Amino acid sequence: MITDLRVLQDEFLPKEIRHRDREIDSIATALQPILHGEPADDVFLHGPTGVGKTCIARYSMEQLKMEAAVDTQYVNCWNDYTRYRVLYKLLEGVGRTVDIHRSSTPRDVLLDRIQDAEGPYVAVLDEVDQLEDPSVLYDLYTIPHVTVLMIANDHQGFLNSVDDRLESRLTVCRDIKFEPYTVDALVAILEDRVRKGLYPDAVSDRQLERIADAAAGDARVAIGALRVAARTAEDRGLDEITPEVVEDAIPDARKQIRSKTLDSLTEHQMVLYDIVEEHGEADPGVLYEEYESRVDSPKTRRTLRNYLAKMVQYDLLEAEGEGRGRSYRLKEAGD
Repeated sequence: MITDLRVLQDEFLPKEIRHRDREIDSIATALQPILHGEPADDVFLHGPTGVGKTCIARYSMEQLKMEAAVDTQYVNCWNDYTRYRVLYKLLEGVGRTVDIHRSSTPRDVLLDRIQDAEGPYVAVLDEVDQLEDPSVLYDLYTIPHVTVLMIANDHQGFLNSVDDRLESRLTVCRDIKFEPYTVDALVAILEDRVRKGLYPDAVSDRQLERIADAAAGDARVAIGALRVAARTAEDRGLDEITPEVVEDAIPDARKQIRSKTLDSLTEHQMVLYDIVEEHGEADPGVLYEEYESRVDSPKTRRTLRNYLAKMVQYDLLEAEGEGRGRSYRLKEAGD
């Protein structure tokens, strides 16, 4: 049944993108000055999870490199969240880390090397709201040939978390909001994957519509459910994906996404998650106090608030109330 499993992975980058023409055009317009040797506009992509922000950013970089001699680098700030790690990752993009020693090279040396690199450079900073020190953005803004494309779930929340100097700089970025996919858009995305990854007639239009409807605007869930359904049908020796297989695949896909997200948590984020799990429900005061007693080098409370907000955005936790009355509890995959 499956002819190409790669196509059924949500990380797969299609050669053509469906239903995001406006967003692609906006990014292209912002970056167009690079084609003429001029500084481009910085860009901020934002919207809920599963709406194609990372996919569109990666696609736009591939299109840009086809038209101009430009270096690009993707940085996942969920993993590379310190100023040093961001700068090191960006240096990797221009091949200038050969003699860099992570334990001893000063951060300013890394920044100087990025400044000295020739030609335009586009830095894609995904999960930018996870940066422990957002001042690295200001460092990058001082380099004329560097354009920054940032990605986050909550644009305004990120602006509210940075200092006034950086906020004023961020407010002039090209702001591109991604809305959740419609059912029709998700069906079209799934149809493309089916054509490239499954045998003909492996799944009916009705089953694709059911998957798209259940995904509630999230392409990760839709693609994941299609993948799980196809593998299940294949394992059972079926000629096509049946309604029963689809119904089982939808919650399984959500569980897989949740498991993958949990695996990506840092040590400090996992400590917070464990505390919530142990208490069943916990307020910020309890979380901060217990967290600080469990780790050797605790992060700032601002960083912990960012961690909690991110886990809410990724459906690991759910929050109720505001301020001191706010509390957190685990969100199950089926909630």
